[in-house]
This record gives sequence, structure tokens and C-alpha cells, in this order.
Amino acid sequence: MPVFRLGRPLAFPDPTLAEPSGLLAVGGDLSAERVLRAYRAGIFPWFSDHQPILWWSPDPRMVLETADLHVPRSLAKRMRRGDLTFTLDTAFDHVVRACAGADRPGQDGTWITDEMRAAYGALHAQGHAHACEAWIDGTLVGGLYGVSVGRLFCGESMFTTVPDASKAAFVTLVRQLARWDVPLVDCQIWTDHLARFGAAEIPRAAFLAQIDRLVDAPGRVGRWTLDDDFSGRSPR
Repeated sequence: MPVFRLGRPLAFPDPTLAEPSGLLAVGGDLSAERVLRAYRAGIFPWFSDHQPILWWSPDPRMVLETADLHVPRSLAKRMRRGDLTFTLDTAFDHVVRACAGADRPGQDGTWITDEMRAAYGALHAQGHAHACEAWIDGTLVGGLYGVSVGRLFCGESMFTTVPDASKAAFVTLVRQLARWDVPLVDCQIWTDHLARFGAAEIPRAAFLAQIDRLVDAPGRVGRWTLDDDFSGRSPR
């Protein structure tokens, strides 16, 4: 399969034309309009410093149905301790910076470049990118961020400075998304970490068919907050 080179037009090639690795296109820019178009089409940017912008649509696709969230027993016990508190969209830039600086086993450097941070910061300012933060005594100890398009949430990255903080933030966010009738989290590619929460791989064709209706549904644009009666903790 050829790798397409993007120019000034914002349109993307058919994601089913991606290489077996999932690489679809190179080039273009990270303007908010282009990045949102990518997510709506089942495509996402992923590249490192000193590389051109690379656009991906892997097959299979890792997804989590919010109704199928599995919380490991040890994490549920940890969340019931009550020392962790959670917020949405109160420290987005801090979360992204922390994700960029997090150690990744087997990875050298980060794909969250200054260019990517600026792009997601712009999406956040427009109400399309969101973070879930975990705190202990007023100190940010974990979190994750991603992009919302319609009734689809596209997860990007997470970090933690204490055991289980990012996991607890992820569980909190997924539970809130389920309350908001957001049925699907795009996890992009397989990780054992996400599989433990119930995420699974599906064929790209099935993923594209599913998001076709979700991305056009009314979504929550603007700053997010947790429901007033929602703590995110596991029940006793």
C-alpha cells in the first residue's frame, strides 16, 4: 500500500488504504480542524521528534466499551481508601506535560512533542480535548487526556507518580463517560494494561462502522466536570 502525502487540503485518504503497520499518511499540519477530521475518520497522529507528522489507522483497533469496564479487585480496594480525589479539565496542560515526561518501558524519548502539546492545547481551548486528574492532598499524582468527538472518546496518554493513580483516573473517566451515554473509548493499539480493564481488539472495519454514527451524535463541547453526585470510587 502507498503512504499518502498530505498537502493543504484537509481531507484524508480512506483509512482502509493504510499499510499493514497502520501507517496511512505523512505530512500536513496539526491544526485543530485537521486533527478533529482525523479522529472523526478513525485516524490519529503519532510521531517522534525529528520525524514528519505521521497519521495512523491500525487494524485491528483496540477499544473499550464503557459498559464493559472491568475494575481489578486490587484497584477497587485502592479506590475505596478515599485518599484519591478526581477532577476533569482543571489541569489539562499539566497532565499533558507530565505524560510527555513519563518513562515508557522500551521507548526512547516521547511522541508528545512540543508540536503535539500545542495541538492538543488548542483542542482543549476549543472544548474538544479533556483531562481527568487524580489528586492526593492537593497534589496532582496522575491523570490522562484525550479527544472527544460526538459520543466517542479517543484516549491519548496517561501518567502517574504514585501507584494506581492513573488507573483510578481512567476508571473514573470511563464511569463518567458511561453516565453521559458515551459508549466507546478508542484505545488505538493493544496494551496489556488496557486489556485488564476490558479493552479488546476489533477489526478496523468494525471500528469504522461503529464510530460512523458516534462522531455525528451530539457531544459535550466545552469544559467537563464530574457529575455532582459522582465520586468515581468503587462501591463497597
